[in-house]
Amino acid sequence: MVELETNALKSKVEELLSSVPEFVDSEKHLKVNVIKDYAERGDVKLIELLLKNKQTKKTFFTPILDSFVFNTAQFKEFLEYNSGCNSYSKYLGQIGLYSGDISLIDRDEVVLNFPFKDCVLEGGQRKEDGDDTYYEFDEKNDKYIERQGKRREVFFNEVLARDEIDNLFSPKAFCNAKRFELGKNKKAKESEFNSFNRDAEVNKNRGLAEDTITDNLIVKGNNLLALQSLKEEFAGKVKLIYIDPPYNTGSDSFSYNDNFNRSSWLTFMKNRLEAARDLLNENGCIFVQCSFHQFAYLRVLMDEIFKKHLCDFNIQVRHPDRALTGDKEFNDVIEYILIYSNNVQMKMPYKEELKTTDDYTLKIKIFDKAKPKIITCGNKKVEVYKPSDYEVQTVPPSKEGLKKTSIRGSIREKNSSGRFFVKYLEPLKQYSPETLFKVPDMGDDVLGYRYFYSAPEGNKNGGYFQGMPTSSDVTKKQYANFYNFEKEYNNVSNQGDVLFRNGKKPEQLLSFLLDTFTSNSEIVLDYHLGSGTTAAVAHKMGRQYIGVEQLDYGENDSVVRLKNVINGDQSGISESVNWQGGGSFVYLELAKKNEMAMEQISACKSYEELVKLFKSLCTKYFLHYNVRVKEFCKEIESVHFQKQPLKKQKEMFARMLDLNQLYVNVDDRKDKNSGLSANDIVVTEDFYQLKKGGK
Repeated sequence: MVELETNALKSKVEELLSSVPEFVDSEKHLKVNVIKDYAERGDVKLIELLLKNKQTKKTFFTPILDSFVFNTAQFKEFLEYNSGCNSYSKYLGQIGLYSGDISLIDRDEVVLNFPFKDCVLEGGQRKEDGDDTYYEFDEKNDKYIERQGKRREVFFNEVLARDEIDNLFSPKAFCNAKRFELGKNKKAKESEFNSFNRDAEVNKNRGLAEDTITDNLIVKGNNLLALQSLKEEFAGKVKLIYIDPPYNTGSDSFSYNDNFNRSSWLTFMKNRLEAARDLLNENGCIFVQCSFHQFAYLRVLMDEIFKKHLCDFNIQVRHPDRALTGDKEFNDVIEYILIYSNNVQMKMPYKEELKTTDDYTLKIKIFDKAKPKIITCGNKKVEVYKPSDYEVQTVPPSKEGLKKTSIRGSIREKNSSGRFFVKYLEPLKQYSPETLFKVPDMGDDVLGYRYFYSAPEGNKNGGYFQGMPTSSDVTKKQYANFYNFEKEYNNVSNQGDVLFRNGKKPEQLLSFLLDTFTSNSEIVLDYHLGSGTTAAVAHKMGRQYIGVEQLDYGENDSVVRLKNVINGDQSGISESVNWQGGGSFVYLELAKKNEMAMEQISACKSYEELVKLFKSLCTKYFLHYNVRVKEFCKEIESVHFQKQPLKKQKEMFARMLDLNQLYVNVDDRKDKNSGLSANDIVVTEDFYQLKKGGK
């Protein structure tokens, strides 16, 4: 009954609306969008039309006192959804979450929101362990003791703190540059460095500007600021970005303020992902590895930043039984690699494999004495050989070999060779079993013809001999989204001859990604370099790489690992790629901006000068270093501090400045207080090509 009533209403509405010339096209179809526009404007022509009919008046108007109010939304919904089927339902569209008439997936304003999303997270740029440095007086020992406290984040709002952000993101100068390459003693040697290689031929082959840097680079310093600097040279040129950032599990190196832990992490990731996005080329991809802790949030965040989500690789990193021992959550068995691109047309690549030749191991030998009979089958002249005219030989697998296929089942009807055999050859009962028929222009293979044979004695099925197809030497297969690297993770500890307390990624995993998504000499970037796995694999596979790392891991640093690679390291993927050593890379540091304050502190002649200097410098330096300024300001006025020797007071001030946050902007490279050497300036200008007028 409801459906009948709805159909009656539909018919009545269509009848009424069709009577208005403006509401129909030349073929008398309703112009739904035009009618909806009239409804939104409350046009008298439409309102009067609907009010005159009892059925539409009752359906689309609400009585209030002596008046009737037109229900615009209900009428539009009726127009929108009633055109789809006979049963009226506002929920005719796709399944999902809706806000009003529009699904959330189609609404641009539906995004992942979190505190400080519109900010740049300045906190954590010194180191990742989440600590602040401050001094506390020890009454018992009558001396100051250095303490570590939980860091308090500084968030720069993108509008209110635009000047601070612009200064923060301004390209930075480089210092302490050096090249590492194979020396005469077959060991990696360090040499002075003052200019980058820009191989025009290499750049031509990979479609980049001929003056693009072709050196491998390792940059030491804050990765957010390094990315902003790298954009000057490598924007739109990087083929693959892989990062293994802090997972924010609650126990890893991302130790931020607990009140905004997830928000801080998302802001931290967002700032860097947006910078990294600008480095990708048109066909480039970014790979972000993470655990289950932040996977869902990261997916939504990256959906917002990048144009195309390609796939999520599920990587098994440990055996499920470890969850039973209590040392890992069960979810930690799997880690995820999120894969995104800026190209909406981008598709997951396929893997190409050589066509197997295992089955192509037969050969037909026609004896010299054989004289074939010629018969006509359709439009083909077929040669017929008696069983005594030929023999089938076994040969090694090759492209020239044949494989034997029985004509039975679906092959008889669905296979072109099967259909030909059934129609023309099978009815020829006058020929003995295993008679050979040589059919021209049959099949796309190396022969150009096809051998058929009649059913052997006691067998009802004939068959044919097929050569290897000539259309392609490879088969194309899609990649899966699950890979088990448990074995490789269990054997990763000695790879590169460096240890790493936060865990290394196996070279085999990075090799798989680089082999799948990049070609020789294309640029690979990792801005959470850690132990240097990405750079080591790229070096061995002939890709150009850029690695950024802030922390110094001493004897387990990525630089140490890459020197081992140059020396011919035989761990990881070395055997599979026949790695023998060689190659080179350039090491650079972002130049720290603290020399001016250090010199001014050293020049102070008294406690009073020191305090005066501190108060004038603290807003310029200390606030950006995220130290406990207020507490320290009070402390330096205390009796305990004033009793300290001037040398000790200076040391404490200098220690508070000895943090790796503020860096020298390129524009300040020639400032006498920049702390840069003449060679630092040369290297910086060469990187940004400032001698050519800049970029």
